[in-house]
Formats: sequence, structure tokens, C-alpha cells
Amino acid sequence: MASFLITGSSRGLGLELVRNLVTLNQSTIGTIFASSRASSPSSDLAQVIQTSNGRVQYVQLDVNNQSSVEAATATVAQKLLSSKTGLDVLVNNAGIQISEQKPSLVSAADLDTTLSTNVTSVHRVTAAFLPLLSQGQAKKIVNVSSTLGSIDLSVRSGVTYHPSYKISKAALNMLTVQYAAELGPQGFTVFAVSPGWLQTDLGGAYAHLKPAEGARQVTDIILKSSPEKDNGSFRDIYIEGDSLYTGANPPW
Repeated sequence: MASFLITGSSRGLGLELVRNLVTLNQSTIGTIFASSRASSPSSDLAQVIQTSNGRVQYVQLDVNNQSSVEAATATVAQKLLSSKTGLDVLVNNAGIQISEQKPSLVSAADLDTTLSTNVTSVHRVTAAFLPLLSQGQAKKIVNVSSTLGSIDLSVRSGVTYHPSYKISKAALNMLTVQYAAELGPQGFTVFAVSPGWLQTDLGGAYAHLKPAEGARQVTDIILKSSPEKDNGSFRDIYIEGDSLYTGANPPW
């Protein structure tokens, strides 16, 4: 049974991923480490933890703080000690979006903040947990990206809104490919996934999909992924009958 660590689990997609995983058979999904920067879980996450029969465990993890990441790594390692196994799946979900309409209006501080959270922190967390992931059976690293980070689609659309977010997701995609190239020969599956436009605090009320639907589709992609098929890829979700979410890999 696979163990998971999900960053940014207090709300939105991260919370729904935890909710979805805990409904799956325990022979498939083992311990789910739900993390966020807060010292205690959000009320919604706490409710999931309380009804999970111990399968969901909270770990404080501020992705922008090296000491916090190191402490979280030590906590997870200790909790996995009894099972004599490593961490199977890391889902780098934590991220931010700052709303701007034009790249020329983006402050350097906002761009730095966005890149720090959406790119540098993914590297920070991945590097810290890599020894535990190397001891796991599944060896999967999943980076939650967005089709807004697709350079090809951006050129075609000509739309300039949310530039710092787009820039960060394009950079995250390259980070994903770099890790995939390094870790693929070791049996890892490292890929980026776009969960769709979700009705979260980040996505807004007019988005296409409920977070739970995005979480179900992302979970399905993760569980069916393999090194041969998915390492170094950029995946998108599949919604039956939806011409936008066809499951085809988005262009870089």
C-alpha cells in the first residue's frame, strides 16, 4: 500500500486529494501525510483526520522555510519507521496566484514571491524528501502545474493576465523535466499535472470544475502512472464528454 505526502492540504485541491485518497481501499492507499504551514490542521482537514481511523496524519510544513521542511521530513521518517519503508508518493500541491493583468505591471517583489512558492519551494521539498522517496516502492513525484504554464498555449491565446503565475508554472514544468531526467534511471516517475480550472480560492467561483472532481481525476492519473509512460510528462485530466479535458498531454 502506497504512502502519500501532500503539501498545501488545508483547503482546495490539496484537501480534496486527501479526502479522495482516504476513501480508497487501505490495501492500495496507506498513510496519507497531509501538510500545511499552520501549526494545526484547518477545521475541514481536522474533520477528515478524525474520521480516517489513523490513516491521515497531519504534518506542519511551510514550503518556504527550510527549517520547517527539514523538521517535516524528520517527522515523516519517524512515522514511517515502524513500517520499515519509505515514502511512496510526493504531491507538490502548495502554490499561490497573485492577480495582475499585464506583465509590465508586475512588481519584482510579487514575481519573486510567486517563484519562491511555486518553483523554489517545490525543489526545496523534493530535495529534502528524496532520500525517503528513494526508499519507497512507488517512487512518484507529482508537481501540480497548470496549462496556464504552457508556452505554446500562451503564444496561441495572446492573453496576458496572471503573468507571474504563468511564468512560475512554466518554470515548474522545466524543474519537473530536470528531476525526471535525473531520477528516471533510478525508477522514479516524475511528472507535472494540470488539475483543470477548479472552483477554489485560487481558481475562483467561475471556474469549470469542483475541486473534488479535479482531485478524483488527478488521483486516477497518479495511481495509473508508470515510469515508461509518464516520467518527464505534462499530464491533463480527463472528463468524459468534455471537449476541453480530453486527457491529452498539453503542449509545453
